[in-house]
Amino acid sequence: MASLFAFDDVACQSLSETHGTPCFAYSGDVAEGQFRALRSALPARVRVAYAVKANAHGALLARFASLGASFDCASIGELKRVEALGLPPGRTFFAGPGKREAELRKALAMGVRIQAEGFEDLARVDALADREIALNLRVHPAFDIDEGNRIIGGSGPSAFGVDEEEVPALLAQAANLRHVRIRGLHVFAASNQRDASKLLAIHGAVLDLAKRLSERHGLVFEQIDLGGGLGVPYAPGQAPLDVQALGEGLSALLATHPWFDGELILEPGRFLAGPCGVYLARVVRIKESRGTRFAILEGGINHLLRPLLTGEPFPVKAVGKGTGEPSYTLAGPLCTSLDRLGEVALPELAAGDLLAFGSTGAYGLSEGMTHFLSHPVPPEIWVD
Repeated sequence: MASLFAFDDVACQSLSETHGTPCFAYSGDVAEGQFRALRSALPARVRVAYAVKANAHGALLARFASLGASFDCASIGELKRVEALGLPPGRTFFAGPGKREAELRKALAMGVRIQAEGFEDLARVDALADREIALNLRVHPAFDIDEGNRIIGGSGPSAFGVDEEEVPALLAQAANLRHVRIRGLHVFAASNQRDASKLLAIHGAVLDLAKRLSERHGLVFEQIDLGGGLGVPYAPGQAPLDVQALGEGLSALLATHPWFDGELILEPGRFLAGPCGVYLARVVRIKESRGTRFAILEGGINHLLRPLLTGEPFPVKAVGKGTGEPSYTLAGPLCTSLDRLGEVALPELAAGDLLAFGSTGAYGLSEGMTHFLSHPVPPEIWVD
């Protein structure tokens, strides 16, 4: 499995000198290694659909497509990026709580499997379709969700999907529709989870939910989409996800649910793309303020927003300087006190020093506030 940094110090220095800083660099070999490790560990009946929102770089999508990946999209922009890959129908999924008519038209034209978030999606697809359309229904489960940072929203009120207790009423409404047929279940109930046993507990609960819906309402499921949530380490000492245990556990779960003979879907984004990327930025100045030592960098939350949203920094190293004990608050160049990338222990820093942030292949630039203050968008370098 990949380390916290896709490139060593020599490569980071070379990339910074060739392309300038700040910049993102992605290793195609690391991305492929992540995909192959996961694919080989999973049962044949589990499909891997890369979550494009993690990183929509064209070369990354093409690499995953060449390896047989399907794709999970959440906007018309992502649909168009996947359309450019020239894939046959059936390898793309379309989710999102606020699908507009133009997006649904595009999805239908591409032969995309739509993840319906509510009756509105069902009704709109029914009105647009001229043939029978099989789609998946996203359900917001009632069971507890083990989530450290509330990216998904837990098991409380949610903008996503149909509340589990509201499914019977929705099915009664949908019975009058002409073209749409619910043939799959979609449940997204984990975020950055590195414990295979916890993921499997969630997946088991989803299969139990599917069985209840099938028995009580006569639904026939061709697919059960288990969502994403496959995690990666962000700090030294954190154990990586045991994909072998995950695959073996999914095989065991399928064996305990003989009623279901369809395919399972996983939507990893962070797991596949995160380890392949580094973000390179130089120190602009060092500042001491009332007992706090700041390292002010070329880029901040305009490029790496995740630390602000989750409170967890990306792994970072000072290129060519080894390790050390001084503590720094990493600040970006933006005119807001929110522009912080974490408090970290690094060797003594000076203006011009190069920092490398690891695991930024997912939710790095794709999540950044790139238009705020109109700083230039950093280049993305693809390295094969």
